Amino acid sequence: MLKIIEKHRQDFDSRIRSTSTPEHLKQLRIDFLGKKGCVQALMKDLRQATPEEKRQLGKLINDFKQYVENLLSEKEEGLGKSSKDQSSKGESFDTTLPGKKETTGTLHPITQVMEEIKTIFLGLGFQVEEGPEIETDYYNFEALNIPKDHPARDMQDTFYVDGDAVLRTHTSPVQIHVMENREPPLRIIAPGKVYRCDSDVSHTPMFHQIEGLMVDENVSFSHLKGIMSIFLQEVFGKETKVRFRPSFFPFTCPSAEVDIQCVICRGKGCRVCSQTGWVEILGAGMVDPAVFKCVDYDSEKWTGFAFGLGIERISMLKYGINDIRLFFENDLRFLKQF
Repeated sequence: MLKIIEKHRQDFDSRIRSTSTPEHLKQLRIDFLGKKGCVQALMKDLRQATPEEKRQLGKLINDFKQYVENLLSEKEEGLGKSSKDQSSKGESFDTTLPGKKETTGTLHPITQVMEEIKTIFLGLGFQVEEGPEIETDYYNFEALNIPKDHPARDMQDTFYVDGDAVLRTHTSPVQIHVMENREPPLRIIAPGKVYRCDSDVSHTPMFHQIEGLMVDENVSFSHLKGIMSIFLQEVFGKETKVRFRPSFFPFTCPSAEVDIQCVICRGKGCRVCSQTGWVEILGAGMVDPAVFKCVDYDSEKWTGFAFGLGIERISMLKYGINDIRLFFENDLRFLKQF
């Protein structure tokens, strides 16, 4: 058997020297290390040897197997490098071509509009305040003059977490938190996410709002009109016309809906403005004395106004988008436009 092992070694050495392709190397591995290869044949022949011969011949066979495995691995590595070198030599590279630019992300259109609005109000002397998205019934409704039996609760389409906790339906509760902990005068805006049970082309269960509040001595409705006009013309352009219509909100009195001349048709009438030439943009009004009473403000000394607007609605008008759901579908073809 010693002569057989030596013959196999010589045969292997001869064949591996002439091996030049991965296919030949694969066949060589099968012939020597496969289930029907010569190493397995030697192991079968070993069964006929005496115990003393088995110890000696077994070691020789294992040494031969290790020898084959080592040379096959070295050859495989060498063929891999050679193939890579040949491939690189065959490639042509045009150094005059422009380099590939790294693509960078951009802010979401909702974030862009929210940051723009915050910048405008910061320039008008307002401060940014934040509050919890899960509110108690008291802060979300009762402190804003919306008692439990008030019909305005039916307009809110509220998500109830439990008996006394809700997902906030507006960011107005932030105003209550601020007034409870701070004395007038104050000017704040409260941007953030709000939640309502509603979903269609113009509503989503989660959306973004900015509520604003200004409290001081002798604040009047004319201050509200001035601030809102400046803000809307900064967002939609100096030529944008603004109008105020009487309305009702439980936490303001008097209250108004604020419209802008349609930015699509410029007042001529189109599908977006329902042929009226005007688009409702936000709600506002003078703070109701009942709200001041909840935060221990003297309504004889202090007056103020509040307003609220939806970021998605502003964004849709600003960019000419007709379906609010596009903001949340994460379609890169849509998002890359901003």
